[in-house]
Amino acid sequence: MLTKPDILDAEGTPPPAAATKPARRQRNPAVLTHGPIGRTLVLFSLPILASNVLQSLNATINAVWVGRLIGPLALDASANGNSLFFFLISVGFGIGMAATILVGQSLGARNLDQAKRTIGTTLVFFGAVSVVLAGAGVALAPHMLTLMRTPPEALPLAAAYLRVIFLALPGIYFLMFFTMVLRGAGDSRTPFIFMTVATILDVALNPLFIRGWGPVPALGMGGAAFATLLAQWTGCIALVLWLYRSHHFLRLTREEFRHLRIDRAILRALIVKGIPMGLQMIVMSSSMIVMVSLVNGYGALTGAAYGAGFQLWNYIQMPAMAVGMAVSSMAAQNVGARNWQRVRRIAVAGIVYSVLLTGSLVLAVTLVDRAAFGLFLGGNDEAIGIARHMHLIVSWSFILFGITFVLSSVVRATGAVIPPLIILFVALWVVRVPFAVALMPSLHADAIWWSFPAGSVIALAMSIAYYRFGNWRKAHMLEG
Repeated sequence: MLTKPDILDAEGTPPPAAATKPARRQRNPAVLTHGPIGRTLVLFSLPILASNVLQSLNATINAVWVGRLIGPLALDASANGNSLFFFLISVGFGIGMAATILVGQSLGARNLDQAKRTIGTTLVFFGAVSVVLAGAGVALAPHMLTLMRTPPEALPLAAAYLRVIFLALPGIYFLMFFTMVLRGAGDSRTPFIFMTVATILDVALNPLFIRGWGPVPALGMGGAAFATLLAQWTGCIALVLWLYRSHHFLRLTREEFRHLRIDRAILRALIVKGIPMGLQMIVMSSSMIVMVSLVNGYGALTGAAYGAGFQLWNYIQMPAMAVGMAVSSMAAQNVGARNWQRVRRIAVAGIVYSVLLTGSLVLAVTLVDRAAFGLFLGGNDEAIGIARHMHLIVSWSFILFGITFVLSSVVRATGAVIPPLIILFVALWVVRVPFAVALMPSLHADAIWWSFPAGSVIALAMSIAYYRFGNWRKAHMLEG
């Protein structure tokens, strides 16, 4: 629990009572610079894991609604629109992660004023950028989709979908930002609650606005996007209301509205540190697009097997990603407190839990692989056989990926964001893709499967080397 001695301003004196004294019923985020590491890491990771699962289920269910209620052409249209939108979300995610780390470091250093200046700067920046992007997106959506070579028959549907999604962008950015800031402050439970609300609304409203009911008009493809818009804005507004009704210590009071302006040093940190973290998502997604194109060369059954494997691997990797995000928040506070011994112990605990959780899921899926792949491939024995063979080669590499993700999360918590990006780029674009292409003439599809562990081994070796010998401990988020 956060008490007055836990958060001090830059001069070491307690902040005003209004900023720290919560309402009686408020659950304050936990300070992550002391207490048991293992238990805290598990309790902190579980809501993040649940949030990741919710987001994946949300995307899957919405795709089912679109495909069933409108048709395959609409599903293709939404895929084209979402591919462009993913780029914008990736950049926003990177900026949000930079804000998370900076808030965590500020709280670890007991500098509440700097944390609130970070919040004010990020809110103004996200607000301005999202409004500009929303306006440009509404006006230029058809031209963007044409440049992406969207099939002409899917273009009108994709444009209708994308225009409304762009209007949802400010709400999506703000909800993502508030979620990350609370995690940086040690609270992953509250963001999960409001994300659950947004997800339930999105799933429930999709068929309503697609088909219409009573006074609600049938909006078709635009209705799917409108459901997302309402859900994201509702979740965002509800979370902000909670922050003020609970007198959360990170809320900006009336006297602190002066922080709603651009602090140049903080903005520079958000951009310089945030963009490389956003680029990591783009590096990963673009490499997977190439891998899909390579797999497609071996026929529909191999493509179907890979698609089924990709769905399962998504969930296998979620625990490692949740642990990594929790490790990043915990490490950031301890970096701010200059508690390097605890940072090292957090890294060790993160690796142990990542290996245990990911390894357990790999083993569980492997033991029931025929039934697991049958969920996606029905009774096609040939496709299931390909999927089982592929899974045996690929799946264990996700254990190595989990270790790499944890180590990268620790070093990023100091502000060292470029080395993890370079390591990821080398593993995927210098090792994995060329490995697959070079060995395909001799190993055929197996070259693609073996490229996964090849890339993971190189990434892990580079991550361990940088963690052990790199100068990441001397990195910083803010100049000076």
